[in-house]
Amino acid sequence: MSTLGFIGLGIMGAPMARHLIAAGHTVYLNTRSQVPADLLAAGGLACSNATEVAQKADVIFLMLPDTPDVEAVLFGANGVAAGLTAGKTVVDMSSISPVVTKDFAARINALGCAYMDAPVSGGEVGAKAASLTIMVGASEETFEKLLPLLQCMGKNITLVGGNGDGQTCKVANQIIVALNIAAVGEALLFASKAGADPAKVRQALMGGFAASRILEVHGERMIKRTFNPGFRIGLHQKDLGLALQGARELGMALPQTAGAAQLMQVCSANGLQNLDHSGLVRALEIMANHQVASTPATA
Repeated sequence: MSTLGFIGLGIMGAPMARHLIAAGHTVYLNTRSQVPADLLAAGGLACSNATEVAQKADVIFLMLPDTPDVEAVLFGANGVAAGLTAGKTVVDMSSISPVVTKDFAARINALGCAYMDAPVSGGEVGAKAASLTIMVGASEETFEKLLPLLQCMGKNITLVGGNGDGQTCKVANQIIVALNIAAVGEALLFASKAGADPAKVRQALMGGFAASRILEVHGERMIKRTFNPGFRIGLHQKDLGLALQGARELGMALPQTAGAAQLMQVCSANGLQNLDHSGLVRALEIMANHQVASTPATA
C-alpha cells in the first residue's frame, strides 16, 4: 500500500479520495474548508496545510478549480513544493492551462520530483462510481508506476503524451461536451417551441444517429429541469476560456467554441453560473423567451 496525499475535497475530490482510502492506502487530506467527516471516519488523516501533506505523502494528488488555485497550492505559502523531497510525485487532476502545466512540471522536476497532469471527465457521477476517464500527461515510467492508483478512480485511462498533453486532451474534451450540450439544447428547444413534446422527441432521437450520452443524460436534465450541479457552468466556462486562449496562441479559430462560451456568459450574466452545465440551455431559452419544459427548474 502507498502513502498518499489528496488536496481539494470538493464535489469531485472527496469521492476520489474516498476510493483511495477504500483501497487500503494511507491518505493524508487537506482542503480549503474542513476535511469531510466521512473521509476521516473511513481512515483519512487531516493535515493543516499542503506542506504537511507533501512532507508525509509519497504521491500528492490535487483536485482544484483553476490554474491560480493549483499555483497557490503548489508554490504559495505553506504549499506542496515546500514539503517535497526528491523522489516524490505530484499528480494534478484539476483542469487547468496546458501551457502553465508545463511550467509547473518543470519547477517540480527541478526539485527532483516527478509530475503528472491527469485531468478527468465524468463529473460527480463518475467520481462516485470510480468510472472517470483520465487523460494523462507524464513520462511512461511515471504512468506505469501510478496506473494502479489511477485505476482506483477511473476506468478509461490513457497516457496521451508528456506533461501538458493530458490538459490539452481535457480542453478538447470540454470543447466537444460544450458543443454537444448546445446542440441538444437547441434541438429540444426548437421541438418544444414548435409544439412537439420534447420528451418524446428525445426518446425518438435516442434511437437514431443523433443519439449521444449528452442527449441521454443532459437532455433528460433539460426536460426535467434538474440543474443541480454535477459540473458547474462556471467551471466549464473557465475550460472554454482555456481553449480560446490556446487557439489565439496557436493562430487558429474555434468559432463554435466561442459561440458556446458566449452562451455560458449569458448564463453567468443572469446569475446561473452555478447550475450544472446542462443548464446552458437556459441561455437559449432566455433568447427564445420559451422553456424546453414548464416544470420549475431546480438548482
